Amino acid sequence: MKKGEVITGKIEYIDFPNKGIFFSEDGFKVEVKNALPGQTVKVRIAKKRNKTAKGTLLESIPSDIETATACEHFGICGGCLYSSVPYEKQLEIKREQIIKLLKPVVDEVADFDDIFEGIIGSPQYSDYRNKMEFSFGDMVKDGPLTLGMHKRGSFYDVVTTSECNICDADFRTVLRATLDFFTERNVPYYHKMNHEGYLRHLLVRKAKATGEILVDLVTTTQYSWKNEDEANDDKLMRDYTDMLSALKYEGELTSVLHTKNDSLSDAVVNEGTDVLLGRDYINEEICGLKFKITAFSFFQTNSKGAEVLYEKAREFILGGKAEKDVDAAVSSKMLADTVYDLYSGTGTIAQILSPVAKKVIGVEIVDEAVVAARENAAENGIENCEFLSGDVLKVLDEIKEKPDYIVLDPPRDGIHPKAIRKIIDYGVDSMLYISCKPTSLARDLAILQPAGYIPRRIACVDMFPQTGNCESCVLLERVGSRKADSSANIFRPNKC
Repeated sequence: MKKGEVITGKIEYIDFPNKGIFFSEDGFKVEVKNALPGQTVKVRIAKKRNKTAKGTLLESIPSDIETATACEHFGICGGCLYSSVPYEKQLEIKREQIIKLLKPVVDEVADFDDIFEGIIGSPQYSDYRNKMEFSFGDMVKDGPLTLGMHKRGSFYDVVTTSECNICDADFRTVLRATLDFFTERNVPYYHKMNHEGYLRHLLVRKAKATGEILVDLVTTTQYSWKNEDEANDDKLMRDYTDMLSALKYEGELTSVLHTKNDSLSDAVVNEGTDVLLGRDYINEEICGLKFKITAFSFFQTNSKGAEVLYEKAREFILGGKAEKDVDAAVSSKMLADTVYDLYSGTGTIAQILSPVAKKVIGVEIVDEAVVAARENAAENGIENCEFLSGDVLKVLDEIKEKPDYIVLDPPRDGIHPKAIRKIIDYGVDSMLYISCKPTSLARDLAILQPAGYIPRRIACVDMFPQTGNCESCVLLERVGSRKADSSANIFRPNKC
């Protein structure tokens, strides 16, 4: 096999999250992104080492498992991998990936097959997202303005995803209207190569319970393509707000924002936000609790799926305690004096845990998420939650109260190695680890297990249908810890 050679093969399986694997006639293991099991693929070899190679997908023949009606952008848009696969088959593929990643690690200390409880599907597998970040760009160099997701395999090309079906009709309405508005006015997008242009991203959030919609237009401060002054920038934003206000929605438009971002990275960075209409947040309800969600605060992107995830987390913490016994016992029994909710976002888990702890301390690096968490707790009448802003690695050194229980819900990259050592040193009897990336979870378990934290229950919740991602929930128990009486793990259930 040589670099640049074009070969054909049939995908045998997928490694997380999107790596199709087949074996060439001369024995090479070939990896190609965005291929599905059973597809016959033509690939160009990009790298090879020993008996492994990586290829670029050129063509594919659909497999027998592709029987679902795919989104019309499928195969071009880089957002979804499984759009052509029936949902039950998607769950089966993800289950196999989780087992392949976690079983070798867990089997070193426990029987994975005994503690793995499988994968729970999302209540919705289309129109489920409550947040989308669309990019401005073009589909081909110097082509017409586009707005949507990046083209599969491309850093620069953007596909207009006007029929995207992982978000609902109101998202699509805002996208189409926004694209038409700026196309008619010949407003340029921000070019990542020469760092010139105005339009960068369109962020849309919609609460599933309340139907409230937030639209945030992210631009540079380079309003200079017509040598106009700042006043005309204001006029453009007023016209844009008026246009959005005139549209018909299934929900209710409550917030229009304008965020400035002159950073060189392609990420959405908040360098100042103006409220053009309404307020800077929307209201959502999960598990009977109310939450204010700002433009940039972390909140699970699948609201209905989040209720399933938090119900599973509650079940793990309770040890399967029957709900009918909870209210009678909660007044005299507590899970812990002090609970740490690390990477707490807008405080969802912290508030769900508040009935069973004297105090819950949430730590989150995004300042506006911390502000929202405090407001959420006040709105829900919860007085025993404290939310601290900062990096978990640093904030842990500043907290005086030591934890009796720890909940971990880190970002995709998992827990910082130095932070995980500090967490281990607290020596709590039990921890709950919620992970949105199983490879990071496997890496962190390989550190936690030798330190004495053994997985006792593992379950997955598919928070991201049509994509290659999946959420995992793991109950960890320290070897030699005091076995708490099941009646002590009491938790007043909310709506979940």
